[in-house]
Amino acid sequence: MTRRSPQEKKALSYARDARNCYGQSDKGSRKAIARNKRANVRADRRREQVVLVQARPDDIDSELKRERLPSKRWRKLADAPLADVVAGKLRRRAAAGIIDEEQAEAKIARMPRVSRRTP
Repeated sequence: MTRRSPQEKKALSYARDARNCYGQSDKGSRKAIARNKRANVRADRRREQVVLVQARPDDIDSELKRERLPSKRWRKLADAPLADVVAGKLRRRAAAGIIDEEQAEAKIARMPRVSRRTP
């Protein structure tokens, strides 16, 4: 394993590190993921129960077992790369007038970029 320079470490950090940026606390998302999965499964069971209650006993064996309703699907969103999050913050500050737009773009241009697949 070779030694990395601080500049190389910073570039790898911008490429590999990720931030939770979909408007939820990173601690709360642990519980929310399980809750959202449970809610979807519960909704599927409810929909199937309504169909079974409304059906006649003869229909249950033949039709309903063949034609299942598509299940509701909840998917996790991937965290955003740190470089994208920092660039977005700089652009937001420039739009709000906190810093100059030229200054923000200069900082974004100076950010080290490395492909995400670097070992």
